[in-house]
Amino acid sequence: MGVAGVSAGRAVFLDRDGLLNNNVFNPVTGTYESPHRAEDFELLPGVLKGLALLQETGYRLILVSNQPSYAKGKISLAAIQAIHRRLADTLGGAAISFDAFYYCLHHPDGVIPEYSGRCECRKPSPYFLLQAKARFDLDLANSWMIGDRETDILCGRAAGVRRIRVAADRPVPEPSQPTAAERTARDLAAAASSLGAADRLAGVPPGRPVG
Repeated sequence: MGVAGVSAGRAVFLDRDGLLNNNVFNPVTGTYESPHRAEDFELLPGVLKGLALLQETGYRLILVSNQPSYAKGKISLAAIQAIHRRLADTLGGAAISFDAFYYCLHHPDGVIPEYSGRCECRKPSPYFLLQAKARFDLDLANSWMIGDRETDILCGRAAGVRRIRVAADRPVPEPSQPTAAERTARDLAAAASSLGAADRLAGVPPGRPVG
């Protein structure tokens, strides 16, 4: 998928759960996790506004998400696909176009053999960002990663993109460390607004490459 007039040189890489949609309480584990049913998938407030602004500013939109629930035996592949269709349908209804969706379905401690163990693509690995660079001829130095967890930010740093960390809708325990993000924001809409404002100050026309 693509948008006419979008710069081939710049992209915003976006995490999914906790950034685009809410996490859902799992009574089995007692924690908030990615949704396991399509009917539980719901975008967070301001997400469509933020995505529209990024799109208007001229960034390609690319989703990069770890989705280990199948590997852990929690849900089926069909459920993962149904949740993705719900996302795609919602975006399409709002005229938001992503150029690519990259999902890592693996987990080091999975119970499904073919999806268990170490892999190349699980964040913080920059694997999918580098694939997108080659596919879309991206200028990573002028691209961004936006996510709610430090693994998103470390993934972006490893790929050489700039980084914004947003406040998680349901924070999870993480090792105490300073963030590698260059900016922080309360949510995706605020992150998108800051990027649009920075481009306007720099005199970058919408839909045009940087540099």
